[in-house]
Amino acid sequence: MTDHDHLAGRRAVCRRRRCAALIAAGVLLPLPALTGCSEDDREASVAASQDIAPAPRGELKSGGTLRWAVDAMPGTLNAFQADADATTARIAGAVLPSMFTIDASGRPQRNADFLDAADVSSRDPKQGVTYKINPKARWSDGTAITAADFVAQWTALRGKSNAYWTARNAGYDRIGKVAQGANAHEVKVTFARRYADWRSLFTPLYPKSVMGSANAFNDGAREQLEVGAGPFLVQKRDAKEGRVILVRNPRWWGDPAKLKRIVLQSLPGDKRAAALAEGSVDVAAVDQIAAKRVASARRPAASGSPADGHAGPQGDGARAGARTDARAAAAETTALRGYTIRKALEPAYTQLALNGSSGPLADDRVRRAVARALDRQALADTVLKPLDLPSKPLGSHLLMAGQYGYADHSAALGDQDSGAAKALLADAGWKSDGADHQQAGEKPGAPAPDGYPDEDGEGRPDDRYAEDGYRDDSAEDGPDGSDDRNPARAGRGHAGAPGRGDRPAAAEAPLSFTGAVGSEVQQSALLRQSASFYKQAAASEKADADGDTESAAYAKYKRYKKRAAEALGAAEQVETGQTGQLPGSGGHPGARHAAVERAADAAAAPQPADGKTSRIAAVKKNGKPLTLRFVLPDGAGSEQLRTVGRRIASMLGKIGVQTSLQRVSDASYFQDHIASGDYDLALYSWPGTAYPATDARPIYAKPQPAPDGSLTVEQNYTRVGTDHIDQLFDQAASELDEGASHTLVAQADARIWAAAGSIPLYQRPELVATKKSLANVGAFGFATPRFQDIGYRK
Repeated sequence: MTDHDHLAGRRAVCRRRRCAALIAAGVLLPLPALTGCSEDDREASVAASQDIAPAPRGELKSGGTLRWAVDAMPGTLNAFQADADATTARIAGAVLPSMFTIDASGRPQRNADFLDAADVSSRDPKQGVTYKINPKARWSDGTAITAADFVAQWTALRGKSNAYWTARNAGYDRIGKVAQGANAHEVKVTFARRYADWRSLFTPLYPKSVMGSANAFNDGAREQLEVGAGPFLVQKRDAKEGRVILVRNPRWWGDPAKLKRIVLQSLPGDKRAAALAEGSVDVAAVDQIAAKRVASARRPAASGSPADGHAGPQGDGARAGARTDARAAAAETTALRGYTIRKALEPAYTQLALNGSSGPLADDRVRRAVARALDRQALADTVLKPLDLPSKPLGSHLLMAGQYGYADHSAALGDQDSGAAKALLADAGWKSDGADHQQAGEKPGAPAPDGYPDEDGEGRPDDRYAEDGYRDDSAEDGPDGSDDRNPARAGRGHAGAPGRGDRPAAAEAPLSFTGAVGSEVQQSALLRQSASFYKQAAASEKADADGDTESAAYAKYKRYKKRAAEALGAAEQVETGQTGQLPGSGGHPGARHAAVERAADAAAAPQPADGKTSRIAAVKKNGKPLTLRFVLPDGAGSEQLRTVGRRIASMLGKIGVQTSLQRVSDASYFQDHIASGDYDLALYSWPGTAYPATDARPIYAKPQPAPDGSLTVEQNYTRVGTDHIDQLFDQAASELDEGASHTLVAQADARIWAAAGSIPLYQRPELVATKKSLANVGAFGFATPRFQDIGYRK
């Protein structure tokens, strides 16, 4: 489930590595009233942010192995190194001390297993914090956890020694001194600079044996943790098998772990559906396609479908093959029925990023115009409604819905308003040649409107100047260079959908269905619509061919005819609940999903009606149209992002802003495009955090010139920032009064909205398949997992 959705590991690792996303809307507007949501809204949001099948420990068995799919083997077991990832964080949470954990509402809570108390003991002249360690707490080698471990961690992470290869030292660099208090179980921390997020420190806590020397820090803890202090210990890191095995800690003093073992198995996202069908994993985060397979398996099979073993009249060989397929399908269905899908709003959000470093988007008026053209509610509905999750657009860059202190500050930018967006563009010098107009239906060879050449360079309409301004630079081209994925804008441009008037089909049908759970009706409708488009395009090309089977028109006719059959076949499969291959798909397992995407491409383009095509005039400056390059990932797991991207392109087209969609490989998407600034518009995600004053500052900090003339952007990949935003973050990080700190964070968020470099769209859905017999595991949301409470029901 990518979203690019290139999302870094959460919580501990996210606080250290905000660089993996993971993938926007000045005149500063008046700051809105800093009001939060109602208590009822907050409770509903919190309820939607976690789904873990809670059960009392007494209802769980003691023993058993949990096989947990992870994205990859951890690059290191040291959470403070640059290549730490989500798996590193998960292991650290199970085997190392956490002074504070995070609850479901995103607030830090003292961990009583390790701390008897932790409080700010002084404010003036310097901030002091006193930790009282639980005397029972000890490392797995039998030694007690003491102040010496705190001192060693501060020394390693404070940033004074280049010998330690640390990812970052935020917070530790504000500490002036760490020392033992009244006894070895009391720790006195004195800050040189006040630090509001002091609860983020010393989590996870490594033993002095790891933090006490640079060699142990840099190399010793990368592949093994010989000493731990959690409900589990690392027994083995098996790179060859791609797994890490955790076992119960016999010296654990807290509630004993219910499970005997946890096996973290490296399993790419595209292989998880098959692993579920085989029953080879017990817990796995999945995408919407895999989640749908689990949901479908729990529905009764239709009579006569392959699942019930009756495949209709066939020859003997075909019947034997059908019986084999039916048995395999039945076995898969039986396996999938053993799982359930846990779903929640993930503490992470997808944003539209606007690169403000150069070009038209360097003008804040253009950025704000783009932002105000967006219907964020429609985009949130696209992703979340099919999953029956709350689909209210996210109103904050810094806090998630339901999180303590959350409030919607999008009013600092303004609601969707096409008129206001056009006025902002006009103020920036981007104006239309005239009013929106209708162009008479073109005929083959007729001049294109506004004098622009078509895709073949022969004077026919160019799809870049169609009504919604949408162009897909990565379209599959036929032998003659035409785009065969969208007949409505390929060739002569006279395929149509009668009766739709002058509105694009995207306005008639939601595009949210690709692989979504419970969305068969939407899939079927749009697939049939696509089949109709291709059928009409085929008829037009056949007429143009005039019997010449060697002509380009006849080749297009054959191609469109095939596409129509594929789309119709896919629609029929959706309607009957079948999951087999498409007619003519050559057995390719992704053919049906490719057909769905082609349907969405067709629906996203403007459709002619009654011989006329409506066009919204492109805005121009000095005769040049405003065209923005929209970079999107091309991976199989990124259909959802591309769907959202198409809808955004359509929305921008309605204010005369053209978009050129460029698909790039998943491997290069973030590093080669987002981080390097090679884009105008992009979609990627950031994780939420319990410590926004610390963790979010690098994402929104104003880029600064480096001595070599380059620009230091930290993690601000939109390159949009202000001195005032930086000051508000600095003040919030130093404010010990919690209420005042939240107010400063809220003010920073409002000004980030007004700067319009990043526009939050929606919280990502978190989908986790778990064995039905498991409890206290699933979609955790913000909450830190209690690994000792995960287990199988009696």
